[in-house]
Amino acid sequence: METAVDKSGDRIRRMFGGIAPRYDLLNHTLSGGVDTYWRARTVRLVKPEGTAPILDLCTGTGDLAFAYARAGQLKTPIVGADFTPEMIELANAKREKAEAAGKVPPGLLKFLVADAQELPFESDSFQIVSVAFGLRNVADTMRGLKEMVRVCRPGGQVAVLEFSKPQNRAFNALYQAYFRTVLPRIGQVVSGSRDLAYEYLPQSVAAFPCGRELTALMEQAGLEKTQFKPLTFGIATLYWGRKPAGDA
Repeated sequence: METAVDKSGDRIRRMFGGIAPRYDLLNHTLSGGVDTYWRARTVRLVKPEGTAPILDLCTGTGDLAFAYARAGQLKTPIVGADFTPEMIELANAKREKAEAAGKVPPGLLKFLVADAQELPFESDSFQIVSVAFGLRNVADTMRGLKEMVRVCRPGGQVAVLEFSKPQNRAFNALYQAYFRTVLPRIGQVVSGSRDLAYEYLPQSVAAFPCGRELTALMEQAGLEKTQFKPLTFGIATLYWGRKPAGDA
């Protein structure tokens, strides 16, 4: 099902690199600001336990990483990783600004370029491994999930926040009309993207598993006690599960 969408590494890197300078503005504008609420729900439902480090994959400009830093009361080290160098440059600029303003302690947040399918971290390293609106962009979903499980500590949690398909037929019809026609046009104009990034968005969401289908993949990747919670009428869904404690 996923092969219908071109998720080759060069295309994804080029596409997101092109929209990086206006990525935050576009996300907040096109979602009506509700993306901030989705991340807040994520850090409340999959919350830090102690001060073991957290990894945020496909971090973009670091919004979920910063949310986890606040949820950890600025005591939990956070690593944000992304495939696109331009995104990491912006995340580091936000980190430096926050450190200069005294909003986060120096060294608490670290951002680096890394491929979610081949992570440069030791196994069993992080108490939480999260990804927000990025797993569907990984060329091999299962490979990405298995890497998330590998670097998660036994007993730790893996969280996936992703766009999904609303179940209410009337609302879904209105949403799909916006998602497939209005959003791509606004996104392309504001971002100036030549790679049609905001046409790719509805295509990639339509091709990506959601609901029980995605939790089944998470279980195949090695997680247990998987759950999912639709957010904002099912526009987005949060999925999470635990790595078995006996994997140490």
